[in-house]
Amino acid sequence: MGSTVTDDSAKTSPASSRPGYGALLRTRGAWTFLLPGFAARQPFAMLTLSIVLLVQHTTGSYGAAGAAAAVTGVSMALFAPYSGRLADRYGQRAVLLPGVLVHTVSGLSLTALALAHAPLWALFLAAVPTGASVPQVGPMVRARWGVKLQGSPLMGTAAAFESVTDELTFVFGPLLATALCTAVTPAAGLLTEAALTLVGGLLFAAQKSTQPAVTATGGAAHVEHGSALRIPGVRVLIVTFLGIGSVFGGMQVSLAAFTQSIGEPGLNGVLYGVFAAGNMLSGIVCGAIAWKTAPQRRLLVGYAALALTASALWTAHSVLLLAALGLLVGMCIAPSLITGYTLVEALVPARARTEAFTWLTGAVALGQAAAVTVAGQLEDRLWDGSGFLVPMGGTVLALLTLVALRSALIARKETQTVARGVGHRSPVTVD
Repeated sequence: MGSTVTDDSAKTSPASSRPGYGALLRTRGAWTFLLPGFAARQPFAMLTLSIVLLVQHTTGSYGAAGAAAAVTGVSMALFAPYSGRLADRYGQRAVLLPGVLVHTVSGLSLTALALAHAPLWALFLAAVPTGASVPQVGPMVRARWGVKLQGSPLMGTAAAFESVTDELTFVFGPLLATALCTAVTPAAGLLTEAALTLVGGLLFAAQKSTQPAVTATGGAAHVEHGSALRIPGVRVLIVTFLGIGSVFGGMQVSLAAFTQSIGEPGLNGVLYGVFAAGNMLSGIVCGAIAWKTAPQRRLLVGYAALALTASALWTAHSVLLLAALGLLVGMCIAPSLITGYTLVEALVPARARTEAFTWLTGAVALGQAAAVTVAGQLEDRLWDGSGFLVPMGGTVLALLTLVALRSALIARKETQTVARGVGHRSPVTVD
């Protein structure tokens, strides 16, 4: 970043030498980007489910609904890293302002086409810019924490706090989307998502004082910003996050199909909220613990627990059992997410960090998109609840990859060399 000055409230002290949310939230200037950042990423948790509920209502097919949502997710996954790269190079505000405008217009167009019973290919055309323009607010907030807390032991707490914030949006987002689509009109979810994106995105973009400084490119500083993807550990984390995305996507479609099959569609948001609440609660606990175990080992253990609990979802045949299993699955997701983002701080040089975060966010979206598509097809063609096989398959495959390539998650001296190569002022490990 352009400056290596650490905020006074983030320096090591008796109050901040341990992971504490109080010390983190006392960081000077933090609230100026936290509140608008929360508002700006709330719509992200509504987008996929709103598309599924609207398109399923207008077409009568979960397969078509899943495919339309999947196109949005794939588009976001493909374009998100470039959005992060541009934000690293030109500033977050320069990317956010046009992005929220395009996303709002695209979301409204997708809604209008669905209500007009347009052919599926027309929905796909509208879904591409809708996904491509999703504001990458979460990675941008994490990058701002990186500036505020550079060299502070609170970075791990910040990673946990951001995961909790993400999951808080996934508690309220699906509940809000379901309530709007079932109690108001099937289009209300997407309409609200577009409005919140516009207002929240503009408010977040207005917080110029906390955005990472932009360093002029040129000479040694003009290194390929694709270096984040060249780091082996980042590629392993991408696969890991793909598996997490398969849980989100598989749960969204399968819970909607399950509650529809028992004649209680309103329970969809409640069950998904229980799943997200487990994620949020475990994230709070995870961030409050002063871990002595290496993050690589924590990721392996946490991910193994995630694969085990996700593998049991398809066996649930009652609301209570599904709620209990969903809670356990959610509790296993947060530690993996938090540890993955914490590893990025150690593996990736500061100047490429927003891009690295967006690769992981995009991986979740891509896994979610693939899961939504496959789960939708399974629900249409097989038995109710067969879509729950998707989280099992996604997490097991990702776990096997993680175990085989776990050595790539250990930061090596080459990372410091890369840090010098991108023109960062100091080769200090940030975590």
